[in-house]
Amino acid sequence: MSTKTNYIVAVLGLGAMGLPMATRLATELTVHGFDIADARLALAEDAGIAPFDSAAAAVSGVDAVLLAVRNGEQLRDVLFGDAGIAGALTPGSVVIMTSTVGINDVKAVAAQLEPFGIELVDAPLSGGPVRAGEGDLLIVVGASPAAREKAQPVLQLLASTLTIIGDVAGDGQAFKTVNQLLCGIHIAAAAEALALADSLGLNVETTLATLSAGAAGSFMLANRGPRMLEAYTESGAEVLSRLDIFVKDMGIVTSAARNSGLPTPLASAAEQLYLLGAAQGKAAADDSAIITVLAPHQS
Repeated sequence: MSTKTNYIVAVLGLGAMGLPMATRLATELTVHGFDIADARLALAEDAGIAPFDSAAAAVSGVDAVLLAVRNGEQLRDVLFGDAGIAGALTPGSVVIMTSTVGINDVKAVAAQLEPFGIELVDAPLSGGPVRAGEGDLLIVVGASPAAREKAQPVLQLLASTLTIIGDVAGDGQAFKTVNQLLCGIHIAAAAEALALADSLGLNVETTLATLSAGAAGSFMLANRGPRMLEAYTESGAEVLSRLDIFVKDMGIVTSAARNSGLPTPLASAAEQLYLLGAAQGKAAADDSAIITVLAPHQS
């Protein structure tokens, strides 16, 4: 006998994050899934997700739609493009947007959805595919109380840490912008530190372990440090977070700072490092490969 509620959520895009999120949601909710790749749809169906052959069909009659897109352009396209879903949504449903695309894009899209009777839940998340499948994501939310209540069944299943950061779509993006400023700088600083240690003739493995245990430690040093050492191997580090994600995110950070009239010299310097990495053909590499921009070869 099924224990699922009558709540229906559509997950559009069943990639590295979309499929584990959909699979997690399917443990308690009815989940509709759509992806342009038949193989991903087949995997979703095996996980108890109802497959659909179009995004519009998948969102018909649902309570919420979960989106994970690359940027603001993709967000607008999936909602308002030639095959956009806005017109297929039921008034009173919500769109839960989990990506980092920037404050202005989210506010503009929220305003465009209003005539359709749809609210946007600005819910950027942190974590990875494994944590998504376990419901162990960190999610910050900017949305009206009514929209948050409508989205709650989805958010509570996906998040182990759920913070209401504001009552307006765009507030979640604002927080995530601050978050990404720190993440981007910390990764760049970790790369500089390990490259310097190597150039000074120190054992980098010992240096990494010792730094991580002391006051100079950070999550990004402990997390990315081992992968930075793997970046020098023939195959490189496993791609868990692409370098070009931080090209995008640091661009969002510096643009928001300029719009606020706030100088961010550290973020701007880090942004240039990621841009250099992308220009060197490392855009699709793990972001730990940023160390090879500073020091192409180990000593």
